[in-house]
Amino acid sequence: MSYFKPADILLPKKDFEKWSVIACDQHTSEPEYWEDVQKIVGDAPSALNIMLPEVWLKEDNQESVEKINQTMIDYLNGDVFEEHKNAMIYVERKIGDQIRKGLVGVIDLEDYDYHKNSKTMIRATEETVEDRLPPRIQIRKDASLEMPHILLLFDDPTRSVVKPLEAKKQELEVAYDFELMKNGGHISGWFLDEKTVEEVQHALEKLLEANEDLLFVVGDGNHSLAAAKESYLLTKNPNARYALVELENVHDRSIAFEPIYRVLFNVDAQDFIEQFVAYTKENGGEETQYFECITKEETGTIEVNATAKLPIGTLQTFIDIYLKEHPEMNIDYIHGVETVRNLCKEEGVLGFLFEGMKKEELFPAVRADGSLPRKTFSMGHADEKRFYIESRKIR
Repeated sequence: MSYFKPADILLPKKDFEKWSVIACDQHTSEPEYWEDVQKIVGDAPSALNIMLPEVWLKEDNQESVEKINQTMIDYLNGDVFEEHKNAMIYVERKIGDQIRKGLVGVIDLEDYDYHKNSKTMIRATEETVEDRLPPRIQIRKDASLEMPHILLLFDDPTRSVVKPLEAKKQELEVAYDFELMKNGGHISGWFLDEKTVEEVQHALEKLLEANEDLLFVVGDGNHSLAAAKESYLLTKNPNARYALVELENVHDRSIAFEPIYRVLFNVDAQDFIEQFVAYTKENGGEETQYFECITKEETGTIEVNATAKLPIGTLQTFIDIYLKEHPEMNIDYIHGVETVRNLCKEEGVLGFLFEGMKKEELFPAVRADGSLPRKTFSMGHADEKRFYIESRKIR
């Protein structure tokens, strides 16, 4: 049984540079980014017109969703797409001096469950915030098309799945080759022939034999994939049972995991730290984890008994408990050590720095703890996130 399959993939016939735009959940605090994208696209057919950037989400998105759905139909009836039957695409994305490699095809949503203690072959890496799903479900449930910005990771230290494709790509038909807008880098894609598809699927089956109960975890786009699952359960539309995704090897040298730190506002730092240490002493195991605690007055290191495999799991579990008793406290998720230190120069602010998750820890952590706390790690910066290129009919 294969958990990753070819699909009938739609690609634009021309103007890939204007068609392809970054994932909807990026630059959410920068409306000027998306305004610039609008200027670049102009009147050309574009993925921009069949998705809704989160920066423009409102309480009532019905009018925007109806316009998107109609534009999808117009594009399908117009001369916009070329359909490639039973296709799988090998992708290389060059960003700076790094080349990230992936495979585009479909997964069966029956094999995926985003809930914390899921035992399916495809699982979420991070906690799914269910309040974030309704706008995405609203967009997808009546849509004619889907476009992937979802990245699934697989655990392949010997690079058995992708390495043969690097050597073989010159023999394959080019799917696309162009420059992505706004510092997105260069992207190239090649259609796999039938024999190569079988080789990829066989290599993935071998990985599953080694990993037994877990093949893919979500590296990016978990809420979009969760919305796809919920939309399928609502409609039972057989085409919507599948989701177009890109697979990437977690051991790809271009993939970097960056920790996302925690900063607490309007908090009594001493009380929080004392209760945190006491909680972990009562509920933790023998393993010790370390946190650098930063306030306006001082910086110091505490050690606690681990209650989860990763330090962030131990910390976030207690933050959630403490927050219920202290709703006046606020939390922010911060990239970068210096940003944390700068924020902690104000009164009533407490920052935590800790060791981030190593790539080789991801699959064991998901097995041990289920989906990890929200905002556990980041795979690169905003401009490195996936751009929409491929589409697939789901109605």
